[in-house]
Amino acid sequence: MSRKHHAPKLLVTAVSAFALTTTATASHAADYPGFTVSHYVQFEADSSQADTTRARKAGCAAGGKGRDGPRFLFLGTQEKDQQLRPAGTRSDSPTGRVPTQRAVAIAEAWSAGFTECRTNGATARLALAVNNKEDGAPAGSKAGGEWAALVDDAANAADNAAVTVIGGWDAEPDWSSPSWARAWVKGFTQRTDRQLYAANAASGCPTYGSSSVSCSNGWDLSDMYHVSSGAAPTVSAVPQIYRTDGVQAQQWAAVSSWGAQHGKGPLRFAGSLSQRVACEQRGDCTGTDNTAKAAWNQLRTELNSHTETEVGALPAASDVRWW
Repeated sequence: MSRKHHAPKLLVTAVSAFALTTTATASHAADYPGFTVSHYVQFEADSSQADTTRARKAGCAAGGKGRDGPRFLFLGTQEKDQQLRPAGTRSDSPTGRVPTQRAVAIAEAWSAGFTECRTNGATARLALAVNNKEDGAPAGSKAGGEWAALVDDAANAADNAAVTVIGGWDAEPDWSSPSWARAWVKGFTQRTDRQLYAANAASGCPTYGSSSVSCSNGWDLSDMYHVSSGAAPTVSAVPQIYRTDGVQAQQWAAVSSWGAQHGKGPLRFAGSLSQRVACEQRGDCTGTDNTAKAAWNQLRTELNSHTETEVGALPAASDVRWW
């Protein structure tokens, strides 16, 4: 039987304080905060030591920058029997799978590296993220609950004064039915009070001002809103703003506006996500290689262009790369 794990009082206080900063307009709200580095994790299937060594090195590099903010570790797709398939692969990929518990060891090593090397008293929210690829086999509610339990395990191993482990996910309409994604978020939020940062893509969704509510693969704006912050107060959006033409920022304004117009309030935004360095590493990113600053500017400017979606502060930006 599932048991809900409650966050420590200190964490709940921090969450409440952070939520206030995302909605209040401060004197420095217009200042670009700089960016943190997130990673697509490529596992060494036969060597957990290689993974933890790499994680510790990445954590040390992040801590040495002396910058507060979220960092995602994108860990791929959940499969049956508590296995993870690496990011960027399909169900028929021969790429080696690893036990989900590998993520706990990776988080602990990253946290140790960050803490050892940090400057300026920097702090990090380390979001352990999976995607919503339904081809992994588990039912959505089961997968969400299992990931919540893993995040709690990782937090018990890795949390300290510098690092707080939270949940993360990359939900995209093309990868699952909306019902599967909704069930995943429900499973996660019912199992833990840990934050969930949603690094989602509003694929096929309309831009602000459109009369359409339809997105790709049978999704609509209500689904996108729900899995990006509407499901629970602990869920916040850090959306993908990859396109250089600003369309993705306009899509997220439409999602947020839908919530405001339907009595649910605008989305909670915790930052923006870009993929500039990942594009430099692997190429094939024509028109989707925003810098972290451009992504942040596009999202903040678009949201603050409309009364019902205005955020004032957008506290963070992160850029993802392969490790």
